[in-house]
Amino acid sequence: MTAAKTSTSTVGTVTETVPTPAGEARVTWHRAPRARAVLALGHGAGGGIEAPDLRALAAALPGRGVTVALVEQPWRVAGKKVAPAPKTLDAAWTALWPALTAPGLPVVAGGRSAGARVACRTARELGAAAVLALAFPLHPPGKPERSRAEELLAAGVPTLVVQGSRDPFGRPEEFPPSGESADPPPRLVPVNHGDHGFAVPKTAGISQEEALAVITEAVAEWLEETLG
Repeated sequence: MTAAKTSTSTVGTVTETVPTPAGEARVTWHRAPRARAVLALGHGAGGGIEAPDLRALAAALPGRGVTVALVEQPWRVAGKKVAPAPKTLDAAWTALWPALTAPGLPVVAGGRSAGARVACRTARELGAAAVLALAFPLHPPGKPERSRAEELLAAGVPTLVVQGSRDPFGRPEEFPPSGESADPPPRLVPVNHGDHGFAVPKTAGISQEEALAVITEAVAEWLEETLG
């Protein structure tokens, strides 16, 4: 593999291209002035790092001492429409992990939907400090019998799940009770009226900005508690 390449894209952000066995991945860094940790966030199978929750965290957390690294998987960088198999996603994430740990700070692995699954599956092996699972796809829509709870419970590190109350991939009440078959047990924060992308209807009585603020505040407080 060739060495990673970096290029400054906009003020306050740096984009780094990282080679992996699945092709080139891309990391967009939103750096904190005096960072105490890195939060690495992967995207889902149906979108990229432009997802509102990922962008909201990238905007909010650097001011609170956490550098946010938004990670684009090789299939997305290559312009493909369909995500590859989980083992390919995991291999790419594992290959780019050294770039995420390069600043010498604790790294919290995370992502939304499929990206959250990757973080959970690889956290223990890679030595992640914790896992942030945004919109974890507990099961395919309408098929609760095909549960992916085992992936979540096997993360092996402190885990925060942020889940919309209308998420067809798993509503908050469908998740395993705290403490069930996990050490440490995952913590769950519901986002009232939120769907899989945390979008809220106009009749919800909560604005989209307020819904995203629920996410950023919950994550910021959890990181402070978890990392010290």
